[in-house]
Amino acid sequence: MTPSRFDLTGRRALVTGAGRGIGRAIAAALAEAGAEVTLLARTGAEVEAGAAEIRAAGGRARAEICDVTDVAAFAALIAAGPVYDIFVNNAGTNRPKPLSDVTEDDFDAVIGLNLRAAVFAAQAVTARMIAGKKPGSVINISSQMGHVGAANRTLYCASKWAIEGFTKSLAVELGSHGIRVNTICPTFIETPMTRPMLADPAFRRSVMQKIKLGRLGRPEDVADAAVYLASDASSLMTGSALMLDGGWTAD
Repeated sequence: MTPSRFDLTGRRALVTGAGRGIGRAIAAALAEAGAEVTLLARTGAEVEAGAAEIRAAGGRARAEICDVTDVAAFAALIAAGPVYDIFVNNAGTNRPKPLSDVTEDDFDAVIGLNLRAAVFAAQAVTARMIAGKKPGSVINISSQMGHVGAANRTLYCASKWAIEGFTKSLAVELGSHGIRVNTICPTFIETPMTRPMLADPAFRRSVMQKIKLGRLGRPEDVADAAVYLASDASSLMTGSALMLDGGWTAD
């Protein structure tokens, strides 16, 4: 394997949920590999700051402000913009609680962002790829929870198991267009979203007992995997799940 296989020079990438955490790390890594990156989130200050950091480091980046749950607005933005070579479907959320406490609002929030928005975002981006006869890579950010179950994670697991099935089906559908579709499935990553949960010593211990490598994940772990899936290094990989779970799902 040569470094040129990971070179993304000349390619355009779009990363949703790119204002912080995993999305921001992925955007920075894609830019470092040579891609021109668009960071998209609903919080303008965060994506503007992320894009500025990339430019300061010598990369090419711009910010777009959009709520991906507004399907029509996202579709209009994609229709009016460039055709992307790389799409990282990253925006997501979680509301961990027992099923007995789950409300309709919880369901709509988690399934609405993690599944509904992700499906229609992929629809909009890949339609442009197909129309432009451009091969590409779609990377859906899933989770180890798309392969196992866990207490207080019914909605989250439902959304990520659905994304795994969606990814396989879309890979079958788009293979003839040269568009690859895969997921990245991280274990617990230390981000602003997970930090409050991991601050609970008992919860942190329970997590560490499941991770065979003995450490939490870092955003950079996911970012490196995204560069691989975006690049020619993974040119024969589609419909697959790249497990970054430290061995969580091994038993």
